[in-house]
Amino acid sequence: MSGPHVIRGSVSLPEAELMWRFSRSSGPGGQHVNTSDSQVELRFDLAGTEALPPVWKERALERLASRLVDGVLTVRASDHRSQWRNRETAAVRLAALLAEATAPPPKPRRPTKIPRGINERRLRQKKQRGETKRGRSSRDWT
Repeated sequence: MSGPHVIRGSVSLPEAELMWRFSRSSGPGGQHVNTSDSQVELRFDLAGTEALPPVWKERALERLASRLVDGVLTVRASDHRSQWRNRETAAVRLAALLAEATAPPPKPRRPTKIPRGINERRLRQKKQRGETKRGRSSRDWT
Protein backbone atom coordinates (compact mmCIF):
# COMPACT_ATOMS: atom_id res chain seq x y z
CA MET A 1 0.00 0.00 0.00
CA SER A 2 1.07 3.58 -0.44
CA GLY A 3 1.44 4.57 3.18
CA PRO A 4 -1.20 5.39 5.80
CA HIS A 5 -4.59 6.56 4.61
CA VAL A 6 -5.29 9.84 6.36
CA ILE A 7 -8.89 10.48 7.40
CA ARG A 8 -8.48 14.04 8.62
CA GLY A 9 -5.68 15.87 10.39
CA SER A 10 -3.34 13.43 12.11
CA VAL A 11 -5.88 10.58 12.30
CA SER A 12 -5.24 7.75 9.84
CA LEU A 13 -6.45 4.21 9.23
CA PRO A 14 -4.17 1.65 10.89
CA GLU A 15 -3.11 -1.06 8.41
CA ALA A 16 -3.48 -3.73 11.12
CA GLU A 17 -7.23 -3.05 11.47
CA LEU A 18 -7.97 -3.36 7.74
CA MET A 19 -9.24 -6.76 6.59
CA TRP A 20 -8.79 -7.52 2.89
CA ARG A 21 -10.62 -10.13 0.83
CA PHE A 22 -10.14 -10.82 -2.85
CA SER A 23 -12.50 -12.49 -5.29
CA ARG A 24 -13.11 -12.78 -9.00
CA SER A 25 -14.32 -9.57 -10.46
CA SER A 26 -17.13 -9.07 -12.94
CA GLY A 27 -15.66 -5.74 -13.96
CA PRO A 28 -13.38 -4.78 -16.83
CA GLY A 29 -10.66 -7.14 -17.97
CA GLY A 30 -9.34 -9.19 -20.83
CA GLN A 31 -7.38 -12.40 -21.01
CA HIS A 32 -7.16 -14.22 -17.63
CA VAL A 33 -9.97 -12.08 -16.18
CA ASN A 34 -11.87 -15.13 -14.97
CA THR A 35 -8.84 -16.58 -13.21
CA SER A 36 -7.44 -13.53 -11.43
CA ASP A 37 -8.87 -12.32 -8.14
CA SER A 38 -9.06 -8.61 -8.87
CA GLN A 39 -12.17 -7.56 -6.90
CA VAL A 40 -11.26 -6.17 -3.51
CA GLU A 41 -13.44 -6.13 -0.40
CA LEU A 42 -12.07 -3.99 2.40
CA ARG A 43 -13.54 -4.38 5.87
CA PHE A 44 -13.00 -2.07 8.82
CA ASP A 45 -14.33 -2.79 12.31
CA LEU A 46 -15.70 0.64 13.16
CA ALA A 47 -17.31 -0.46 16.42
CA GLY A 48 -14.11 -2.03 17.77
CA THR A 49 -11.46 0.41 16.56
CA GLU A 50 -9.33 2.49 18.88
CA ALA A 51 -7.83 4.56 16.03
CA LEU A 52 -10.62 7.14 16.01
CA PRO A 53 -11.30 9.64 18.80
CA PRO A 54 -14.43 8.67 20.77
CA VAL A 55 -16.46 11.64 19.47
CA TRP A 56 -15.62 10.79 15.85
CA LYS A 57 -16.33 7.12 16.40
CA GLU A 58 -19.75 7.85 17.90
CA ARG A 59 -20.59 10.25 15.06
CA ALA A 60 -19.48 7.73 12.40
CA LEU A 61 -21.44 4.87 14.00
CA GLU A 62 -24.57 7.02 13.99
CA ARG A 63 -24.20 8.32 10.42
CA LEU A 64 -23.12 5.01 8.86
CA ALA A 65 -25.60 2.82 10.76
CA SER A 66 -27.36 1.73 7.56
CA ARG A 67 -24.07 0.55 6.00
CA LEU A 68 -22.74 -1.36 9.01
CA VAL A 69 -23.08 -5.09 9.57
CA ASP A 70 -22.27 -5.96 13.20
CA GLY A 71 -20.26 -2.73 13.49
CA VAL A 72 -18.11 -3.55 10.43
CA LEU A 73 -17.94 -1.20 7.44
CA THR A 74 -17.37 -2.86 4.05
CA VAL A 75 -16.17 -1.21 0.84
CA ARG A 76 -15.83 -3.02 -2.51
CA ALA A 77 -13.79 -2.03 -5.56
CA SER A 78 -13.62 -3.75 -8.93
CA ASP A 79 -13.11 -0.74 -11.19
CA HIS A 80 -9.66 -1.71 -12.46
CA ARG A 81 -8.10 -4.84 -13.92
CA SER A 82 -5.25 -4.68 -11.44
CA GLN A 83 -5.76 -5.96 -7.90
CA TRP A 84 -3.27 -3.37 -6.68
CA ARG A 85 -5.23 -0.46 -8.17
CA ASN A 86 -8.46 -1.88 -6.75
CA ARG A 87 -6.79 -2.04 -3.31
CA GLU A 88 -5.85 1.62 -3.61
CA THR A 89 -9.36 2.57 -4.76
CA ALA A 90 -11.02 0.69 -1.87
CA ALA A 91 -8.73 2.26 0.72
CA VAL A 92 -9.31 5.77 -0.65
CA ARG A 93 -13.09 5.20 -0.67
CA LEU A 94 -13.01 3.98 2.92
CA ALA A 95 -10.94 6.97 4.07
CA ALA A 96 -13.28 9.39 2.24
CA LEU A 97 -16.36 7.70 3.71
CA LEU A 98 -14.95 7.95 7.24
CA ALA A 99 -13.83 11.56 6.70
CA GLU A 100 -17.35 12.52 5.63
CA ALA A 101 -19.00 10.57 8.46
CA THR A 102 -16.75 12.04 11.17
CA ALA A 103 -17.04 15.65 10.00
CA PRO A 104 -18.56 18.01 12.55
CA PRO A 105 -22.18 18.96 11.97
CA PRO A 106 -22.74 22.26 10.14
CA LYS A 107 -23.53 25.34 12.19
CA PRO A 108 -27.28 25.83 12.61
CA ARG A 109 -28.78 28.54 10.43
CA ARG A 110 -29.79 31.67 12.27
CA PRO A 111 -33.09 32.87 10.88
CA THR A 112 -32.96 36.49 9.79
CA LYS A 113 -35.76 39.01 9.58
CA ILE A 114 -36.71 40.43 6.19
CA PRO A 115 -36.15 44.20 6.21
CA ARG A 116 -39.39 46.21 6.12
CA GLY A 117 -38.29 48.23 3.07
CA ILE A 118 -37.82 45.09 0.97
CA ASN A 119 -41.22 43.75 1.95
CA GLU A 120 -42.94 47.08 1.21
CA ARG A 121 -41.23 47.30 -2.19
CA ARG A 122 -42.38 43.79 -3.05
CA LEU A 123 -46.00 44.59 -2.11
CA ARG A 124 -45.86 47.87 -4.07
CA GLN A 125 -44.63 46.04 -7.19
CA LYS A 126 -47.37 43.41 -6.80
CA LYS A 127 -50.03 46.12 -6.58
CA GLN A 128 -48.59 47.91 -9.62
CA ARG A 129 -48.56 44.67 -11.64
CA GLY A 130 -52.18 44.00 -10.65
CA GLU A 131 -53.18 47.50 -11.79
CA THR A 132 -51.48 46.89 -15.15
CA LYS A 133 -53.37 43.63 -15.63
CA ARG A 134 -56.66 45.16 -14.51
CA GLY A 135 -56.18 47.95 -17.06
CA ARG A 136 -55.87 45.38 -19.85
CA SER A 137 -59.21 43.65 -19.11
CA SER A 138 -61.59 46.64 -19.25
CA ARG A 139 -64.78 45.94 -21.25
CA ASP A 140 -64.80 49.15 -23.29
CA TRP A 141 -61.43 48.33 -24.91
CA THR A 142 -61.86 47.69 -28.68
